[in-house]
Amino acid sequence: MNLSPQHLQELYHAYCKTHLLWKRTDVNNLRQLEIPRDFNSSFLRKLERRLRLGQLAEQFVFNQLDTSKSVEILAENIQIQKDKRTLGELDTLLVFDHQPIHLEIIYKFYVYDKTLGTTEIERWIGPNRKDSLVEKLTKLKEKQLPLLYSQDCKLALKQLELDHHHFEQQVLFKAQLFVPYQEHVNFEFLNADCVCGYYIKTAQLEPFQNHQFYIPSKLDWFLEPHVDVDWLEFSNFRSDSQLFLDNNQSPMFWMKSELGELVKSFLVWW
Repeated sequence: MNLSPQHLQELYHAYCKTHLLWKRTDVNNLRQLEIPRDFNSSFLRKLERRLRLGQLAEQFVFNQLDTSKSVEILAENIQIQKDKRTLGELDTLLVFDHQPIHLEIIYKFYVYDKTLGTTEIERWIGPNRKDSLVEKLTKLKEKQLPLLYSQDCKLALKQLELDHHHFEQQVLFKAQLFVPYQEHVNFEFLNADCVCGYYIKTAQLEPFQNHQFYIPSKLDWFLEPHVDVDWLEFSNFRSDSQLFLDNNQSPMFWMKSELGELVKSFLVWW
């Protein structure tokens, strides 16, 4: 991967600081795994190829698990196949404090849209409106987690000599949440500590004409804003961001005020 070692460490540290989307079993009875704090603060794995953001998040979790004294990883990214067709994948199987666990790893970015549904859970959606929290929770409950109990998975576990374990199922679901600009959002089930900024629509940009802007690459979505970037003036940001909006993409951007205050946001196309 063409990431410098320092850049990779920065991404890893940012991942580690991201909060769990909920605590305990507050959502759909899905139990969150809380990784012990004794993991190594450095990312020690070697990456052989360029990874998407979600794949990189998995590697960050594996590094945490690998370097924790109370965790043993049994297998990673277990492909479950039938007649040479891939049915799905188990993210990882591990033992934590003598308890075998099947763990699914999720890292998401959601914005709050009060026009959706009637519950807090229903109102979180991807910034491009292509996925939602409800869709992901449904996929976990109906497809990803039940895969462990399929006959084809049992065969795969037998080949790995792991079929004697009785796995408890947990998730590690982290997210960065973005609320509407100048609107209040009530949190009942989700973790308000996941809020990283706000999102705005193009009509709301005018008050920020004296600010500076930066559009990070996708992997840098992990990061908190910092000043050491090539900042854009308002007019350049408008033209650069329009390229995303024209393709129904909502760019993440960092914004710096005249006083040097930094904000992390999405500019949504809808």
